[in-house]
Amino acid sequence: QVQLVESGGGLVQAGDSLRLSCVASGRSFSSYTMAWYRQAPGKQRELVAAITSGGSTNYADSVKGRFTISRDNAKNTVYLQMNSLKPEDTAVYYCAVSIRATRAKEYEYDYWGQGTQVTVSS
Repeated sequence: QVQLVESGGGLVQAGDSLRLSCVASGRSFSSYTMAWYRQAPGKQRELVAAITSGGSTNYADSVKGRFTISRDNAKNTVYLQMNSLKPEDTAVYYCAVSIRATRAKEYEYDYWGQGTQVTVSS
């Protein structure tokens, strides 16, 4: 059974940093695209960052230069380093894996974690 488990969320002040982790179990995802999405209250879920099996990355404009996605295939883990956090980064952050597409759209992500809350106070 495939499971994605996120950790590392919390309550921080504006300007602080957090590092999210997502550990996958049940199969290896080293050949697939992994991503972080987030959903703020009252808003649609949005892509934050994605990383392909080859290490290519893409980011939402709102986080470019502040967030870094990385992966450790040996640990079946994807990370999101978040620096210079802003109150508008407050959301539940989800990791996701797509086994069907490299440049996956949201509906093409096959596995999702339960999410971890990130709250940034001003």
